[in-house]
Amino acid sequence: MKIYLSGSHGLVGTALKKTLIDKGHVVVGLGRDFSEPIQFEGVDAVIHLAGENIAEGRWNAAKKERIKMSRLTGTRLLSEQLAASEHKPSVYISASATGFYGDTGSEVITENSPSSQGFLPEVCVEWEKSTEAAEQAGIRTVHIRTGIVLSKQGGALKKMLPPFLLGGGGILGSGKQYMSWISLDDMVGSIQFILEENSLAGPVNLTAPNPVDNKEFTEVLGKVIKRPTILPLPSFVAKILFGEMADAILLSGTQVIPEKLKNAGYTFKHAELKDALTDVMRG
Repeated sequence: MKIYLSGSHGLVGTALKKTLIDKGHVVVGLGRDFSEPIQFEGVDAVIHLAGENIAEGRWNAAKKERIKMSRLTGTRLLSEQLAASEHKPSVYISASATGFYGDTGSEVITENSPSSQGFLPEVCVEWEKSTEAAEQAGIRTVHIRTGIVLSKQGGALKKMLPPFLLGGGGILGSGKQYMSWISLDDMVGSIQFILEENSLAGPVNLTAPNPVDNKEFTEVLGKVIKRPTILPLPSFVAKILFGEMADAILLSGTQVIPEKLKNAGYTFKHAELKDALTDVMRG
């Protein structure tokens, strides 16, 4: 396949590009500016991952606007170009996030669950709507609602590891908030699966089948790296340190199940957190 990939220099994009090339596919990286015409002749698939990192920097009005517009504007422009192209790819995979569902406590969440209120859910709703032109043009469009991607090279785990390795790790807030995670291997593997599985369209949760709460995540990580996890970060301290982002990301939780992936027959390399973290730390 010939595949266009945006966000090819990010954590997921870098790993995905390497794997796809190793599998014999031709991968062409796209920039973030989709205002210039793109030629889609001979292109079989488009994977759109680009967007402002939500976990870097304190949230203020300017940061939130960048988070929003980096997703909505680019996705809409790319989708409109796809729709207008004479040569249309067979599949368009566009990034989204489990933030779509908001803070849902211990409720089990599937792709059929509704969105919530708040900044991240509202951004995700608009983000997914930004692909409408491509969908209406008949292109199989998939919104990958991604959870916490586990890797030492980036994302949440990279930020968590330094204090944990120094023995300063602990639960965040109450520790009851669910963390819907996925290994980087399964993130890449599931996207490859979606490319070829024609039955998958619309929202698809990219999370492991066994989410855990923050307390369990903390305990398992401590055991894997052989460090104590006795220094909690109280909610009020997290809010002082991280502001609005603390409530939106660190202290809220969602128990997301990858129902569509499981029903379509995807086999997870890492279904259990201990196996995933052990493999990550070994790499």
